[in-house]
Amino acid sequence: MRQIALREALREALSEEMRRDKDVFLLGEEVAEYNGAYKVSQGMLDEFGPKRVIDTPIAELGFTAIAVGAAQKGLRPVVEYMTWNFAALALDQILNTASKMLAMSGGQITCPIVFRGPGGSAGQLGAQHSTAFESYFANIAGLKVISTSNPYDAKGLLKSAIRDNDPVVFMESEVAYGDKGEVPEEEYLIPIGVADIKRPGKDVTIVSYNKMMKVSLAAAEELAKEGIDAEVIDLRTIRPLDWFTILQSVKKTNRLVIVEEQWPMCSVSSEIAYRIQKEGFDYLDAPIRRITSADAPMHYAPTLVGKYLPDVPRTVQLVKEVMYLKK
Repeated sequence: MRQIALREALREALSEEMRRDKDVFLLGEEVAEYNGAYKVSQGMLDEFGPKRVIDTPIAELGFTAIAVGAAQKGLRPVVEYMTWNFAALALDQILNTASKMLAMSGGQITCPIVFRGPGGSAGQLGAQHSTAFESYFANIAGLKVISTSNPYDAKGLLKSAIRDNDPVVFMESEVAYGDKGEVPEEEYLIPIGVADIKRPGKDVTIVSYNKMMKVSLAAAEELAKEGIDAEVIDLRTIRPLDWFTILQSVKKTNRLVIVEEQWPMCSVSSEIAYRIQKEGFDYLDAPIRRITSADAPMHYAPTLVGKYLPDVPRTVQLVKEVMYLKK
C-alpha cells in the first residue's frame, strides 16, 4: 500500500469531497494563493477556483461567522485555522451559534460545518501558540470533536466529518503534517465515535490521542522489552467518546493509564477516569493513572518544553506503578 504524508491525506479528503459535492468549500487564512500555511490545500485553488478555495482576512470571528451562516443555508464549509490558538477569537460563533442552532431551532436548522487546524505544542512557540483545545470543545454540547494521529485515520475521519450534518471540530498537529503512513487509494470512511486499538495487549491499557499516540506507542515498545504487554487505544474521537472500547480493554487488562496533551484540570483524562471507575471499578486492580501537560502555560525555553509535555520515560514509570513494580 502507498505511503503518504498527513497533509496529503487531508488534501485528498478535502479534494475528494469537493469533487463529490459542489456545496463543500474551503476558507481560511492563506488557504488559496499560498497553498495553505502547512500546504494542506496545495494545488486546490487551481482545481476548484477562488469561489470554493477562499483566502480570508486575519479575522477569525468574521470568517467563521460567514461560514456558519453558509452552513445554516445548506452549504458545507470547511474552515481552516492556522492554529486553534487563533480560533479562540471565533469561540462565540462556534459555541453560541454553530453548536446550539439545531436545539434552538427545534431541529429545523442544521449546521454541517467542519472547523479544522492544528493545536497543541509544536516546540518553541511560546505560551500563546501551544494550547491543546480538545477538552475545551469536548465540553460543548452540540459539537463533535475529532483528534487525529496518523494519515489513514485523518483522511477517513475528515471525509466523515464533511458529510456529517452536525458541526465538527477537527484537531490536527503542526508537528505531524509530514508524518507518513499507509493510505488506500480507494475511497473509505471511518465512523465518528469509534476508537481504535493500535496495539493489542493484555497487561495494561494505555489510552491516548493525537501526537501523544507517538509517546504511548513508544512507551509500549519499551515496556515490551521488560515483558509488559501494553494495549494502546487511539481515541480518534473525543466527543462522542467510545467508552465501550476502553471499558472492554480494562476488563481484560485491569489497569488504565491515560496520556494526553491537556492541562490536568477538567481534561479528557478526567472524564475517562470518572467514567471507567463508575462503570468498571470492579475490574480495576490498581488506581487509574494519567500523565498530562504541566499545570501551567507553556514556556519558550527548550528545557521547559521538555518538562512540560508527557514523555516516554514518565509514561513507562506510570505503567510500572499501576503494575506494582519497583521503581
